[in-house]
Amino acid sequence: VDLESPEEMEEEIPVVICAAAGRMGGAIAAISSIYSNTEANVLFYIIGLKTTIPHIRKWIENSKLKEIKFKVVEFNPMVLKGKIRQDASRPELLQPLNFVRFYLPLLVQKHEKVIYLDDDIIVQGDIQELYDTKLAPGHAAAFSDDCDLPSTHEMVRSVGMQNTYMGFLDYRKQAIRDLGISPSTCSFNPGVIVANMTEWKHQRITKQLEKWMQRNVEENLYSSTLGGGVATSPMLIVFHGKYSSINPMWHIRHLGWSPDTRYSEHFLQEAKLLHWNGRYKPWDYPSVHTDLWENWFVPDPSGKFKLTRPDS
Repeated sequence: VDLESPEEMEEEIPVVICAAAGRMGGAIAAISSIYSNTEANVLFYIIGLKTTIPHIRKWIENSKLKEIKFKVVEFNPMVLKGKIRQDASRPELLQPLNFVRFYLPLLVQKHEKVIYLDDDIIVQGDIQELYDTKLAPGHAAAFSDDCDLPSTHEMVRSVGMQNTYMGFLDYRKQAIRDLGISPSTCSFNPGVIVANMTEWKHQRITKQLEKWMQRNVEENLYSSTLGGGVATSPMLIVFHGKYSSINPMWHIRHLGWSPDTRYSEHFLQEAKLLHWNGRYKPWDYPSVHTDLWENWFVPDPSGKFKLTRPDS
């Protein structure tokens, strides 16, 4: 009798996460939170640049994370040559790893469905639930809409957050107007993505994204916008009207938007995934709700990465 081992029957859940210099503790806390809150068979694809890969590998292998299943993949920033405008106002948004999400099929082989997560998140729910997000036929990705969270509406008004296309694209430019997308269309945040690789390749999503990056270099269609949407804007264009929805509780965001806007504790406990998008990261100071994040942080055995705290 041919009995499959339970390992083979249990579907592997590929989770792609970037490990950038100076932010590596973010990736570590994200991985630790996912691993601790699921029984599922997760395979972490940790994407780094040649210079950062040895550090992240040591960190995992010499800490309590050594049990995880992971592959380290090098991202070659040469693929971005000629596709990014230098934007002096927020250089951190031009880190090559910000664009990893454009190249998922190149980095992750043989998986039909892939989860991509930013490094400034923690997961409090079971990642299996996110993986089970249904994608409509013909959709290459699912995102969480920026207008779907009642609790963030107040915050959006109070700190002027971007939640429509107007916050990311320059509607004075003809190329943008020609898209025929209303500026008040709700944007989505590509920090949490559930993607279908077959559709992605079939629709040549990567090529489409690169086309818009190149056009932006020539025509400055979005870099100067407030949203800092260097990696977001091409996705808003390419996926407009062609994406499925992630349950909003699986992407509670804007925790990094301001150092003093706090959510209610009850609401944060209910959240399945927390995202510190914005400038105020939980490994830095000042930032909010750092206790929830630090809960999952695993100190760097090499001592290179240190948390910035008021008393440090």
